[in-house]
Amino acid sequence: MRSVILGIGNTILSDEGVGVRAVEQFEARYQLPEGLIAIDGGTSSMEMIEELSHLDFLLVLDTIVAGKPPGTIVKLAGDDVPSFFRRKLSPHQIGLADVLASLEFLEAEPKDIVVIGVQPVTLELGMELTSTVAARVPEMVEMAAAEFAARGIVLAPLLAETA
Repeated sequence: MRSVILGIGNTILSDEGVGVRAVEQFEARYQLPEGLIAIDGGTSSMEMIEELSHLDFLLVLDTIVAGKPPGTIVKLAGDDVPSFFRRKLSPHQIGLADVLASLEFLEAEPKDIVVIGVQPVTLELGMELTSTVAARVPEMVEMAAAEFAARGIVLAPLLAETA
């Protein structure tokens, strides 16, 4: 099974960087099995088209502006994912929507897509996540791991180094 966990976001806009921070924590916590790669997509778009082509499963970690209370985690799957891309729920979403539309046109779209995001507190300039959103990153990582497990992808925890 060929899968990608993709963290996207702009790390200089406070909570907008949550997807990138979550994929970093995912990589720090789990040993990735063969066939699963983690990508810090930042604010990239069409540059990722080759890496996202012909995937069995794509899991996206991102900021989602959905009118929910700050810090609320939102999961989209199945038929909800295409409607996610028809509404602007993420500040850089147009780039990812273009990539997915291009993949569909090329008949190379992922077979299965799940988006896990968090409602931001702020998208103001700043290098750090707000404490509200930062507190939700471990839950996003665990939700991502559960999505892989549900598809038979076993993640082994990385062993903590001992001093």
